[in-house]
Amino acid sequence: MSAPGDKQGDEKRRGILIDALTPREAAAELEALTEDIGTHDKAYYQKDTPIISDSEYDALRQRLKAIEAAFPDLARPDSPTGSVGAAPAVGFGKVPHKVPMLSLGNAFTDDDVIEFVARVRRFLGLDEDETVGIVCEPKIDGLSVSLRYVNGKFVQGATRGDGATGEDITANLLTLDDIPKMLKDAPAVLEVRGEVYMTRADFAALNKSQEQAEDKVFANPRNAAAGSLRQKDSAVTASRRLSLFAYAWGEVSKPVAETHWEFLERLRAWEFPTNPLAVLKGSVQGCLEFYDATVEKRPGLEYEIDGMVYKVNRLDWQQRLGNVSRAPRWAIAHKFPAEKAETVLTDITIQVGRTGTLTPVANLEPVTVSGVQVSRATLHNEDEIARKDVREGDAVIIQRAGDVIPQVVSVVLEKRPKGSKPYQFPDTCPECGSLAIREDGEVAKRCTGGLICPAQRLERLKHFVSRNAFDIEGLGEKHIIAFVEDGLIETPADIFRLNDHADDIAGRDGWGAQSANNLLNALDDRRTVPLDRFIYALGIRQVGQANARLLSKQYGSLAGWRAQMQAAQDRDGDAYGELTNIDGIGPSVADDLLGFCAEAHNRDVLDALGELLTVEDFEAPDIGDSPVAGKTVVFTGTLETLSRAEAKAKAEALGAKVAGSVSKKTDYVIVGADAGSKAKKAQELGVTTLTEQEWLALIG
Repeated sequence: MSAPGDKQGDEKRRGILIDALTPREAAAELEALTEDIGTHDKAYYQKDTPIISDSEYDALRQRLKAIEAAFPDLARPDSPTGSVGAAPAVGFGKVPHKVPMLSLGNAFTDDDVIEFVARVRRFLGLDEDETVGIVCEPKIDGLSVSLRYVNGKFVQGATRGDGATGEDITANLLTLDDIPKMLKDAPAVLEVRGEVYMTRADFAALNKSQEQAEDKVFANPRNAAAGSLRQKDSAVTASRRLSLFAYAWGEVSKPVAETHWEFLERLRAWEFPTNPLAVLKGSVQGCLEFYDATVEKRPGLEYEIDGMVYKVNRLDWQQRLGNVSRAPRWAIAHKFPAEKAETVLTDITIQVGRTGTLTPVANLEPVTVSGVQVSRATLHNEDEIARKDVREGDAVIIQRAGDVIPQVVSVVLEKRPKGSKPYQFPDTCPECGSLAIREDGEVAKRCTGGLICPAQRLERLKHFVSRNAFDIEGLGEKHIIAFVEDGLIETPADIFRLNDHADDIAGRDGWGAQSANNLLNALDDRRTVPLDRFIYALGIRQVGQANARLLSKQYGSLAGWRAQMQAAQDRDGDAYGELTNIDGIGPSVADDLLGFCAEAHNRDVLDALGELLTVEDFEAPDIGDSPVAGKTVVFTGTLETLSRAEAKAKAEALGAKVAGSVSKKTDYVIVGADAGSKAKKAQELGVTTLTEQEWLALIG
């Protein structure tokens, strides 16, 4: 990995300089990055078991943002740049956040922090001699929570979730001594936000007791805190020592302070613990000096921190600055450098994913980094191996910033064994022997075996029953593997024929009649499924949850979707034009979608599932008397009061269809500054064009 701030090195991370990317290459990489980041968000926020390092995750987001900036028309509707965290997990009640729990943008170098303050000055139009007060707070590595008080009484607590909706963990939060249950002189409604964490000493004590009980030990204090707070039995939470630092607010019925520093003082008056290291600085230099001093203190702190958060102190300035997508403009997180260690890469193995992607994995001699033993790391793709010239037997530098699986940063060339040879990436699939090819514009090699490849077949079946697809309770990964190996399941339709094997299942080790009956009941509960979940469950490349919903909304029913996919095989026909005009689809996604539907064995699976299931038609949300319901709109140019993502989301919430290009079926084109060919085409076709202000007036 290149050093923070080394832009060229960062851009080479996934193989190709951004300036050298073709639109097709950029679209392919955006799709891969979106899927990767979504996977890591779920692992971190839902399962409390992250699978890559913080710094590696940050690098993925940086790369994605840079490509979106270079190719704004390719930005996807399901882009992680417009989301926070992951949706709430099943098992807890859902709590909508009246005020979204946003994430923070990241700074990795001093220059990034200097630019942050400069952006604040430019946005507010401040003179250089005007002081911008900045509150500096160490960034606690824990679980974000929101605490709701009504008339001074603590009534509800929730996790961040995806920023819009969290999980109800009120009962568990009531067990924390750090959380006051009653407040004096508080507003009628007050939401206090903070971080629940576990001290190093309490973490060590918990793991010791877990080992003695021969129970699961936790990788780090963050995972321990999150896992302890998200217990279904609050007695388990109560048995573990958890702490809180409060630092922000959500919904509040009346103002409680004029500055952020005053708000921290109010929190302390209400007996909330706040971080005692927090300071108020009047200059960027003061912030950076405090950051450096905190880096030195970090090893001796009783809790783990992974950066420094800088917040504009004046609340009226915060209000004016507002938010951009998933993060406020008035705050930023200055991340600490990742911790590193040296070990030996013993060998490289290849994993095959559900879409046939061949992913190289570095197997390492176990090494302890930050108190956690690690033994594997992803090498991403063929280009990454070649760029770093990673070879089997090499001594390598790895880095970890709070995770178990690290990133290979570089090779220690002076320790390279004599006679070592460059790694030869396989040209065939290690699972089925089929040819592995790399298409133009792609960074990954893929197995061409499709469903004849046991690895792809298995991964697709696991995806089919996963949480966001059919979500079949009691049919986990190990059961899918066993059923496939024993011939009970070969295609997704076979899952819904398992009632033909009820006696066989009941007689298996660890099952029994009751467990088998529970599984069959769970299958019956999932025989009716919404169209978007059905499409997502099929595991079509580039068709994630967002694109599945777009297709569901566009075509309305399973029959309608299948008919239009058949018609769209004619690339010169209207159906293909309609498909590629869906904002977020485009030619690349369309090719994968139509390729899937063109395969006879996939059509057979769809036929079989259609006979076994009831696939519900798309249900449009109730949007009242929206003037744009059912209308097709296109945004072009730079908008002044809304980000492009915000504008699209608002339009869709009002029942409009947002398209990526202008056609004769377009109803409105909203024209911002520096609009280009889309505005011109609208005029040529006689499509109504609106300024941003006219659009806002129309939608009210």
